[in-house]
Amino acid sequence: MSRATYIMIGGFLGAGKTTGILKLAEQLNGRGLRVGLITNDQSFGLVDTALLGARGFPVEEITGGCFCCRFNSLVEASRKLTREARPDVFIAEPVGSCTDLVATVSYPLRRIYGDDFRVAPLSVLVDPIRALRVLGLEAGKVFSSKVLYVYRKQLEEARIIVINKADLLTPERLGNLRAALAREFREAEQFVVSAREGTGLEPWFARITSGEQGSGAPPEVDYDLYAEGEALLGWLNCTVRIAGEAPFDGNALLCALARRIGGRLEEQGLEVAHLKMTLIPDEGRDIGVCNLARGDGRAEQSHTLAEPLESGRLIVNLRAEGDPDDLRAAALDALEAAAQAETAVRCDVEHIEHFRPARPVPTHRMV
Repeated sequence: MSRATYIMIGGFLGAGKTTGILKLAEQLNGRGLRVGLITNDQSFGLVDTALLGARGFPVEEITGGCFCCRFNSLVEASRKLTREARPDVFIAEPVGSCTDLVATVSYPLRRIYGDDFRVAPLSVLVDPIRALRVLGLEAGKVFSSKVLYVYRKQLEEARIIVINKADLLTPERLGNLRAALAREFREAEQFVVSAREGTGLEPWFARITSGEQGSGAPPEVDYDLYAEGEALLGWLNCTVRIAGEAPFDGNALLCALARRIGGRLEEQGLEVAHLKMTLIPDEGRDIGVCNLARGDGRAEQSHTLAEPLESGRLIVNLRAEGDPDDLRAAALDALEAAAQAETAVRCDVEHIEHFRPARPVPTHRMV
């Protein structure tokens, strides 16, 4: 029996990992390969799982911690996908606030389950606007130093750094970013893509589907500082039943919610790491997805609803540096205001939780 390929695509919150994974899965599918996807979150109710599942791919979701802390669950998810779909390729998307993935996931997979998996080199995606600010090349709001410790550690352990959303930059700004990344992270290969536009993807895809994770020593990680940085991020997952008195524009509702949530947090001085929402109508297979990757950014729809809907399920995933209570208040206020002002809809919250991530405790760490 041939080994399946295991591809892990990391990157900080809002870097565009899910869009890249979806494009890779579609390309592999087009080559006749079976693909299994594994998503990851600190809790359940994940937009990514709903989106990838809606596109017809078999998906398993690992909740309650990062892959590093839920390694056995990751292996079991792979086994379940193998029983049900027999994938040739597994694509795993770790939590966007997680780092030290080579030592805690890639190496254990290779050493313990090397007969089952060929482990591809770790790719880390970056949002170019945030990266320019983090590297001090441009002005703009950034996270506090402890959160940036996690961000930089992700880049330090990357075998491949993928500058995503390249369509947002002029050639000069892109050149400045590439040069700075090459200076600071000399061991990493670079690829420039726009997953949204579908440009530059083929060379990156060829590299990760044919290469293997090397044996170099992973970077040292101060787990106290890592835990403090991750815990500064507030986390909110919310599921809402949406129903209108008449068919309503779900795209307008998503955009209105994103504007209101982002505006509320900006007023409080809280930096958005990522706001992602999906609206799934009760009828049909349509899906709407809206993202806000930075507090001063613009809400964007990666998937638009083709028709008005009467009812559906809204999933909200919000991550920002700030008090989780403030995230909860912003989300609930936006739901109430949007229902009253934008559309004649009723919003019934079915599930909501807000918290700070717990300290990461890896199942394995192999160096």
